[in-house]
Amino acid sequence: MSERLDRVAALYDEVAAELERAAAHAAVAAQHFRDESVPRGSAHAWAVQGHLREAQARLDEQAREHARLSTTDV
Repeated sequence: MSERLDRVAALYDEVAAELERAAAHAAVAAQHFRDESVPRGSAHAWAVQGHLREAQARLDEQAREHARLSTTDV
């Protein structure tokens, strides 16, 4: 595998891990809200947002890389 593709694969591994962390926080937030523990539920809900934003930032990075390397045949 080329070094560039290895970096792309690693980036997607990182995105997957961030999304898994987001999902775990979402499940915990749901349970806290069911238990009427709003502060704890809210804290985990914000953690979901943080992990989603981190995943999106990494995807944005890959999209910019793709744009730099792509060519158009217009």
